[in-house]
Amino acid sequence: MTEPTTSGSGDSPAPVLSVSPVVLPAPGRVVDLQVRVSAPLTGTGLPVILLSHGQGPSNNLSSLNGYAPLANHWAAHGFVVVQPTHLSSRSLSLDPVLPGAPLHWRSRAEDMTRVLDQFDAIEDAVPLLRGRMDRSRVAVAGHSMGGHTASLLLGARLTDPHDGTVVNLAEPRIKAGVLLAAPGRGGDSLSAFAAENYSFFLTTDFSTMRTPALVVAGDKDTSTHLTVRGPEWHTDPYVLSPGRKSLLTLFDAEHGLGGVSGYDVAETTDENPERVTAVARLTAAYLRSELDPGDSTWQTALDTLATASDPVGRIESK
Repeated sequence: MTEPTTSGSGDSPAPVLSVSPVVLPAPGRVVDLQVRVSAPLTGTGLPVILLSHGQGPSNNLSSLNGYAPLANHWAAHGFVVVQPTHLSSRSLSLDPVLPGAPLHWRSRAEDMTRVLDQFDAIEDAVPLLRGRMDRSRVAVAGHSMGGHTASLLLGARLTDPHDGTVVNLAEPRIKAGVLLAAPGRGGDSLSAFAAENYSFFLTTDFSTMRTPALVVAGDKDTSTHLTVRGPEWHTDPYVLSPGRKSLLTLFDAEHGLGGVSGYDVAETTDENPERVTAVARLTAAYLRSELDPGDSTWQTALDTLATASDPVGRIESK
């Protein structure tokens, strides 16, 4: 990786360019795919993070306009960040009876494949980015429902409740992932509301999710509208998946993980800017080292966390 070089230990951020909307043609999709692209102004060989938004009561956080605390940090520390507006976004005001509604779980994952297929179009739309992305080093990240999207791209499977087929949306071009407050397994773990309204959750299977990933979970994230198991439900993508995985458990964190979905978000129940900064820093360190095996940023971050007098959380790996 060329400049800007960073570590997870506090290097100065680079200036960031952010362009939106970049409109990607999407035949067969009810609307074309709009994305935001953020990147440092300088540097080449930049790895890419595809960031999938969650859901929520706000109109625009669940779109390319959300998750600035993460997107800005990642871009300022050497990543190209691509944020789609999924069909589930309130900002699109789509008909709630459209096929796939309300959460459009399949289309969400397909959006990321469309992005991977259209890197040339993204560079054409953002000329300052031309030739600067390392297309061999791509990661996916997602919060909440976006974590479910990311898990499918990393290899998790489910049975389509409409036709009974096993769905495999694994994307081999994605080399690593970050799952933030992601849903866990289905079955008897689900609340009655989730089982009735989001039946695709019922059959989530992490046993095929082999791509390396960092799972981030808050130890106060009860998500009672989705699960009867409490905070441990969000650790399922780590516990139930094979391969190289890490779990970051954040102390006293609820579903917003301190406020990752936006700056000063009223719906965040556990607002904590320091926690958000730690999430941004640790996830960047993880992805930098996972996408570049010679990079020691993640190990440095682990050592720093292990010796902290008041740690933000704990990390375990397998």
